[in-house]
Amino acid sequence: QVQLVESGGGLVQAGGSLRLSCAASGSTPSYYAMGWFRQAPGKEREFVAGISRSGGSTAYGDSVKGRFTISRDNAKSSVFLQMNSLKPEDTAVYYCAAAGGRTMAMLTKSYVYDYWGQGTQVTVSS
Repeated sequence: QVQLVESGGGLVQAGGSLRLSCAASGSTPSYYAMGWFRQAPGKEREFVAGISRSGGSTAYGDSVKGRFTISRDNAKSSVFLQMNSLKPEDTAVYYCAAAGGRTMAMLTKSYVYDYWGQGTQVTVSS
């Protein structure tokens, strides 16, 4: 079992930045690839970013490439999402998730993840 707790969400103006954190605890978090997803009201959950167990490989959704950066600190069992140049369309609840034994190509799919956090709200005003 892995427990995930997101933090860092809030209200920001368009063009601003936020840094989300995901604290993992439980069964050796460093064994899991990690991902960030988001879900806006009335929309499906969307892949934002994924990172391998070592942190050496990353992947991004098309809508955030060049603006968001995912990273992890295995010593602190934490994953981060640095979000720059935020747009109103980035408004959503952001979720951290952990996936065991998955390739990078699979990390874009929400169904491969074993554990999910409760989410943190990000609101970008225009």
